[in-house]
Amino acid sequence: MGEAACEVREQCDVIVIGGGPAGSTAATLLVRRGYRVIALEKVHHPRFHIGESLLPMNLPIFERLGVLDQVRALGVFKPGADFEADNESGYITFEFSRALGNSPPHAYQVRRQDFDQMLFRHAAGSGADTREGHEVRGVEERGAHDWVVQVSTDQGEQYAIRARYVVDASGRDAFLAGKKKLKRKNAEHQSAAIFGHFRGAEYRSGEHAGNISIYRFDYGWMWMIPLPDGVMSVGAVCWPDYLKQRRGRSTDFLLETLRQNPALWKRIEHAELIDNEVRVTGNYSYDSARMAGRGWVLIGDAFAFLDPVFSSGVYLAMSGAEQAVEVVDAALRDPSREAALQRRLERRQRRGMKRFAFFIYRFNGSIMRQVFSSPRNTFQIEQGVISMLAGDVFDSFKVWIRILAFKGVYRALTLREWRRWSGDRHYRLAQAHAQFTGGTTPLDKE
Repeated sequence: MGEAACEVREQCDVIVIGGGPAGSTAATLLVRRGYRVIALEKVHHPRFHIGESLLPMNLPIFERLGVLDQVRALGVFKPGADFEADNESGYITFEFSRALGNSPPHAYQVRRQDFDQMLFRHAAGSGADTREGHEVRGVEERGAHDWVVQVSTDQGEQYAIRARYVVDASGRDAFLAGKKKLKRKNAEHQSAAIFGHFRGAEYRSGEHAGNISIYRFDYGWMWMIPLPDGVMSVGAVCWPDYLKQRRGRSTDFLLETLRQNPALWKRIEHAELIDNEVRVTGNYSYDSARMAGRGWVLIGDAFAFLDPVFSSGVYLAMSGAEQAVEVVDAALRDPSREAALQRRLERRQRRGMKRFAFFIYRFNGSIMRQVFSSPRNTFQIEQGVISMLAGDVFDSFKVWIRILAFKGVYRALTLREWRRWSGDRHYRLAQAHAQFTGGTTPLDKE
């Protein structure tokens, strides 16, 4: 499964492919369990990455890793998320302090290149053998918990490592999922993004200055994320057909796109696009048919990625990495437990993703638009939604039951909308029939 074999020159317990948040989390925690870990990152930090807005539920993980102070130093304080609304201020804020569960009352926005580099350096400081410019080119399973991993460096060197376990945190490269033909496009929801960093954009006032702001337009949604040093990340997640219309310079297309939402444009019309640099990414949403097998596991974006409207990516990656470490540790100590633990891990990860996905797939619909622009807290449902926005999607019963209640309300509103549409359609057809025949309609007779 990969490159031509070269000589095995060293051994370890676990190979971690990728030096992003998932890989660094796994490497740090596995070293603490006493394993020899080699973490391989194909490029060098710092490297650019999308996904700058973190969730409150990240903070307990940072504490357990011992990096909360570093995150605080790198980040912009994020008290909540705001969405467009037809009110005096033009938006409504979902404040994380109102969440129902045990999630912290705030999060942070970070430059991912700085954040990812810090986590990778922390893994090295914890005892992991971290290597940059080392790309995994192939893997071979020689037996139960016996892998040979082929590596190429950016200096032209090739070598092989023998390991007992492979943790794939290769991000959207999805290395193992690709090799094993497990990667699946999400047929329900495909999107792409175009974005850049601006200086001089307008911030929210007062305590809301660190909010992430979310806007809609006809072809998707837009974000504004405050970053350190007066920088604002601004971009749009679009349906692929819209992005295919792009002609000419990406800079012009981004600005034309952002003009489609007047409220957002007002905040950036006098801002400067830093270095005139615009980035485009495609095919956002996918998952893998399986998360794990004998001696291997996929974590973070190497397993699946959702549309980022609720900033779930880093949290799902790091939470999944924490849980995967438990599985790897148990499997290496008692291989008979591995398959059952892997199935439980996958069920948990898919459950959390599914709870985010319910909102994501419907976000641009009229009912969800109404919910996020004028929420009501009947039965604490609004607070349950805030808890979801905070990342509390796994273990809190009182949050889960509110999300379940919200789904019931949503389906009732959908049925009402459908009946209204159906009735209007029946009326329009009857009127058209009367106009065509010159007679009365069935409704007139009633």
